[in-house]
Amino acid sequence: MTLSVVVTHRFGVFTLEAAFEAPPGVTALYGRSGSGKTSVVNAVAGLLRPDAGRIALNGEVLFDSSTGLCLPPNRRRIGYVFQDGRLFPHLTVRQNLTYGRHFAPRSSRQAAGTFDRIVGLLGIGALLDRRPGTLSGGEKARVAIGRAILSNPQILLMDEPLAALDEARKAEILPYLERLRDDLELPILYVSHAMSEVARLATTVVLMEAGRVVAAGPTAQVLADPATAPNLGLREAGALLTARVVGQDDDGLTRLDGPAGPLWLPRLDAPLGAVVRVRVLAQDVMLSLTRPEGFSALNMLPATVQDIRMGDGPGALLRLKVGDEILLARITRRSVDALRLVPGLAIFAVLKAVSVAQENVGGGG
Repeated sequence: MTLSVVVTHRFGVFTLEAAFEAPPGVTALYGRSGSGKTSVVNAVAGLLRPDAGRIALNGEVLFDSSTGLCLPPNRRRIGYVFQDGRLFPHLTVRQNLTYGRHFAPRSSRQAAGTFDRIVGLLGIGALLDRRPGTLSGGEKARVAIGRAILSNPQILLMDEPLAALDEARKAEILPYLERLRDDLELPILYVSHAMSEVARLATTVVLMEAGRVVAAGPTAQVLADPATAPNLGLREAGALLTARVVGQDDDGLTRLDGPAGPLWLPRLDAPLGAVVRVRVLAQDVMLSLTRPEGFSALNMLPATVQDIRMGDGPGALLRLKVGDEILLARITRRSVDALRLVPGLAIFAVLKAVSVAQENVGGGG
C-alpha cells in the first residue's frame, strides 16, 4: 500500500510545499519543530484542507484540488495517534480499544481474534479492566495505539506519540512499536524530531526543512548521505549497520556478526540469532591507516573511503564502505590531510563498544 502526497498550503508567512511517496512500512517525517511535519499528517487525515495538491492512498484519491474532491476524515479509514493519547477517561481500557469498531465500515471490520492479537503485541492484556487515570504514560500510549489499530485503518498516522514521555518510558514502548512494524501489514506515517526513534523504527525517511522535502528514501540511505548531515544536525549524523547477535559474553558484552566482522556492544536484551540495527554516530568513529595494536577500543572494522565532504569549518565527513554497508566518520580536516585520506583508500574504522547507546540499537525489521 502506497501513500502519495503532493500538497501546498500557506500559513501567513510560512508555506508548506511538500511532495513524497510513502511505500509500505514505517515512513518517518523528520525535521526540526516548525518544519511542517504535523501539517502534512493533518492533510492526510483530512483535518487540514490544503490550498492545492493531491493525496492518494493505495490508488484511492483522498484529496484533489483540481476536481474539488476532499473526503471527510470519517471516510478516509485512517487511524490517528496523537501526542497525548486522548483516551476517554470514563471508559475502561477494553472499552477504549473497541470504541473505533463502531465507526468502521461493516465491510472492513476485522476478523475474530484480531483484538487478542493486538492486545498481545502491545502487552496490554493486564490493563483491560482499568481506566486511563490509573495508567502510566507508556501504558496510555500503548492503549492509544491499540485503539487506532483496532479501528481497522488503511494507514496509521502517529504524530510524535512518544514526545510527552521520559526516556525510561520511551525505552519501554519502542520495542512494542518495532513489533507492530514487523508483525502487522499496516503502513505507518510517523512524525518525530528524535533521530533515535527514526533510526530504530523507520524503513523510509522523509526529511523536511522549512515546509519542503529536502531528502527522501530508505532510512539507511538517507542517514548515510553526507549531504543530509546539515539538515539532520552534525551531532545526529550517523549511519545504520545491520548485525546478528551471535554471543552473550561473560564480561557483559554482546557479540554481533556485523557487515565487516565481529562487533561488540554492551549487553543487549536480545536472543542469539536476532537481527538488530545499530546506529553509529559519525562523531564516535575514529580512523586508522593500519589495524591498531595495544588499543582499548574493541571494534576495528576494515573499511574503504568512499568519499570525503569538507565542512565550512574545521571538520570533514567521510563515507566509508564496511562490508556491504555504509558508515560515516566525522573527523577534522587536519586529520584528513595528515592521513592523506582519499577515495578508494583502505583503512580501519575504530569504534569503542561503550560509545553506542542502548537507545541506538533496535530490532532489525
